[in-house]
Amino acid sequence: MSSVIVVEGVHDENRIKSIYPELEVITTNGREISKDTLELIQKASKYNQIIIFTDPDAPGEKIRELISNVVPNAAHAFLRKKDAISKNKKKVGIEHATKEAIIESLAHVYYPQSKRNTIQQVDLYELKLSGFAYSRKLRDRVSSHLNIGKPNAKTFLNRLNLIQIEKKELKQLCQELERQDLLISH
Repeated sequence: MSSVIVVEGVHDENRIKSIYPELEVITTNGREISKDTLELIQKASKYNQIIIFTDPDAPGEKIRELISNVVPNAAHAFLRKKDAISKNKKKVGIEHATKEAIIESLAHVYYPQSKRNTIQQVDLYELKLSGFAYSRKLRDRVSSHLNIGKPNAKTFLNRLNLIQIEKKELKQLCQELERQDLLISH
């Protein structure tokens, strides 16, 4: 089965094609994704693995959600926001990422697995990833380490289940990140 990368705009497509000229790419036209484009992605998913690779910002997350609703078995690639900032620091997008950052993101594609939830909301609270003053900072560090974007708490939970991380592994990661914080602060 071949892969089709779904990105937001023509500049993103050009950036992907400059690195992977053989890949098929579908553009969504940003937030203005049409019904026809969603139908095209759905049709393409019958014979291809769809990989959603949107910008690491709020509109990109909304587009990712729209496509996931139409193609629930779509795979996901995430680019860290810090790797997608333009030189003038005013824009965020795949088109601004380095070749290395794009290769790294596409090397860590998350494919949907079973619908088994490996992590529950109560686990996030127990691991201090939700409900505490510093939870957001810890979630951001975990997200960066796992290369799953920079989601809010609800999306963070969904992505942890998307990648099927187990509670034990997540707990170890949180403890390691907290140890690093202690070492840095002393």
